[in-house]
Amino acid sequence: MTRRWLRYTPLLLACAAWTQPVGNAEPVRLWPNPSFKTGETIRYKVHYGLINAAEATVETSGSLDRVADRPCYKATVSGHTTGSFDFFLHVRDQWRSYIDTASILPLRSTRDITEKGYHKKETVDFDHLHDVADVQIHDREKPTRTPYKIPNNAQELVSGFYYLRTLHYDKMKPGDVIKMPGFFDESSFNLEVTFKGREVIETKAGTIRVLKLVPKMPANKIFRGEDAIKVYLSDDRNKIPVLFQAELFVGAIKVDMYKYEGLKSRLNLVGAP
Repeated sequence: MTRRWLRYTPLLLACAAWTQPVGNAEPVRLWPNPSFKTGETIRYKVHYGLINAAEATVETSGSLDRVADRPCYKATVSGHTTGSFDFFLHVRDQWRSYIDTASILPLRSTRDITEKGYHKKETVDFDHLHDVADVQIHDREKPTRTPYKIPNNAQELVSGFYYLRTLHYDKMKPGDVIKMPGFFDESSFNLEVTFKGREVIETKAGTIRVLKLVPKMPANKIFRGEDAIKVYLSDDRNKIPVLFQAELFVGAIKVDMYKYEGLKSRLNLVGAP
């Protein structure tokens, strides 16, 4: 059980829930981005109860990349176990998304997951004009390549995390629900997140004013209830995730920001001059 939640620690950073896609096809959109830029890095400590279990990093490359002749942000979420957890589990996960600068939609995503006896390497190319995802599984013995129909304006997990940062929470009231279509692990999903309001919380990086979000989780054997995950974004133009909390059937996880650099705007720290 412990090994399974470590595999999905990057998903906490994306806050995904799976349901059926909705909406009709429409042209690829234009979407403003007031919140992030190239060269941003955020580092986290992952705690399982009182144990320091892992570390995670969310970052955008220092320069733009190009995919399908389009400029894009190269955003990477990586994580690795530490201490005794590393001896027993040895997790080395990397999730990457190439995010179109104009639409904040993924053009390509990759996963490279290594966890002791488990390994998976995958590349997904997104065609948003035709709403198709081309999934390549890089298996030495049995590589596959399969096209999938996807919802219009579909996100994957990493790009969905960045998309949530571009939303205007000043126009929301507690209880409002954010819905977002997406595609992950060869399945379509809808991200449903409830905005719970504003709080002030303590992190390893200081006391921060935050926006509280609660994603709706499907029934599963890992997380305790559909409101098991709580996500806290900085209440400023950056909207960086500063804290994640998740209730499991076998304990609790806390993902706590301890260091950041390269933010587009000033962080909303309590008591900062």
